[in-house]
Amino acid sequence: MKSILALLSLLALPVMAAEPTLYGRYEYIQLPEIGQTFKAKMDTGALTASLSAKDIELFKRDGEDWVRFRLGTADADGKVYEHKVARISKIKTRSEEDEDGETSDASKRPVVELEMCLGNVKRSVEVNLTNRSSFNYPLLIGAKALREFGAAVNPARRYTADQPHC
Repeated sequence: MKSILALLSLLALPVMAAEPTLYGRYEYIQLPEIGQTFKAKMDTGALTASLSAKDIELFKRDGEDWVRFRLGTADADGKVYEHKVARISKIKTRSEEDEDGETSDASKRPVVELEMCLGNVKRSVEVNLTNRSSFNYPLLIGAKALREFGAAVNPARRYTADQPHC
């Protein structure tokens, strides 16, 4: 009887989810396939991650959609990268909203799967390619990627994970 009561008391305990890792508003993210570490903005208001790219060109390879691009960063070396397209995302931006609050067509961006290293955690994340050269951070980490990393963001902190070491 005691063992049944003990089992029932265990079943009555609330299920505790794993605590998220707390990161700052800005963190260093390594993209091993690109071979670079970027200062990234952790943005809970964005859904997907975005990487600054230019000369974005869709093409077919063996019947599948691929994308060719160069990094759109100030110190980019001009190297051309090619990745299989995971999907095309439709992104609505504030600049595409007219004065009546109506939105125009969303911009379509190729999305690729890239490995990312944050601190000592490596995950595969969907990243859309767009020109972010007018922004301070070439890499934006959105809510989907934050969930992949089990991350919570404290906007008062910066670079809590130090340099990536996956």
